[in-house]
Amino acid sequence: MHEKIITLSNISKEYDGNKVLDNLNLYINRNEFLTLLGPSGCGKTTTLRIIGGFESPTSGEILFEGENITNLPPYKRKLNTVFQKYALFTHMNVYENIAFGLRIKKLSKSEIDRKVKEMLELVNLAGFEKRSVDSLSGGQQQRIAIARALVNEPQVLLLDEPLGALDLKLRKDMQLELKNIQQRLGITFVFVTHDQEEALTMSDTIVVMNEGIIQQIGSPVDIYNEPKNAFVADFIGESNIIDGIMVKDYFVEFANHGFVCVDKGFGENEKIDVVIRPEDIELVDVSEGMIKGEVQSVIFKGVHYEMAILAEGFKWLVHSTKMEQVGAKVGMNIGPSEIHIMKKVNK
Repeated sequence: MHEKIITLSNISKEYDGNKVLDNLNLYINRNEFLTLLGPSGCGKTTTLRIIGGFESPTSGEILFEGENITNLPPYKRKLNTVFQKYALFTHMNVYENIAFGLRIKKLSKSEIDRKVKEMLELVNLAGFEKRSVDSLSGGQQQRIAIARALVNEPQVLLLDEPLGALDLKLRKDMQLELKNIQQRLGITFVFVTHDQEEALTMSDTIVVMNEGIIQQIGSPVDIYNEPKNAFVADFIGESNIIDGIMVKDYFVEFANHGFVCVDKGFGENEKIDVVIRPEDIELVDVSEGMIKGEVQSVIFKGVHYEMAILAEGFKWLVHSTKMEQVGAKVGMNIGPSEIHIMKKVNK
């Protein structure tokens, strides 16, 4: 049974009358790796800062293990934060940076020594104690910042786009590293990113946000395979989003063709959005295709080819291991379970 550690209840935040968070309700479980994901300005960092105590909500409350901490200052909360700008103390060496919080707590020298060495092992930087912070690479500085936060044994670690400044290969390595650290320590991580792949790789739970509102909460698999609306579908991975009409339960029309689907519970002849992932479209001979089109462009992506195919007035994105030439006429088939029906969002 999952145990809730943090609960955000009816949290709203306004700056000068501008609503950044709109009645947010969210709980975070103990030992969970939870990611707040969304585009710039969606409210994810504000949410993290409210959990950390760096901002106060305009309304609503935050509970930590059932206790109201809404007005508690950051240093009294059982959590630590790692920011994108690591904010390491450049006048101190690696050892002193990590030991800083422990000295404030007035721990004994031997205890500090043991904990600092333990942390350096954990972040794979044993032997770096005497190094100056400026001599470290971005990835190493990042790991020192994480060690400095973790040495205080917080119950929750907040991470605000901590991998944003790293290059792609290092980011990928650090994603796995962070996940491993989280699993080994068994503490709760709340992670903020705008990078979908990062969220899918690392998280137990993803909270997709847009314009201060939670769009969907779920596991990476749920959010990728069963997006709740066109925004989530488009934001998590690439999607073809087409206007359609839900003729009746299990039958939809789009691209001038009728398709059997697995969705039900919409109004008869209701206008809807149809979402189809590029990898879920099967390319077949033009004579066998439900939809017929012409290849406009082809890009080799390593694992697959990415093709733009013009069909029924819509430019389809298709991923396939089979390459077609530009200008080729092709058929496209889409199975019932590959068709995702979304309610139209009133703009």
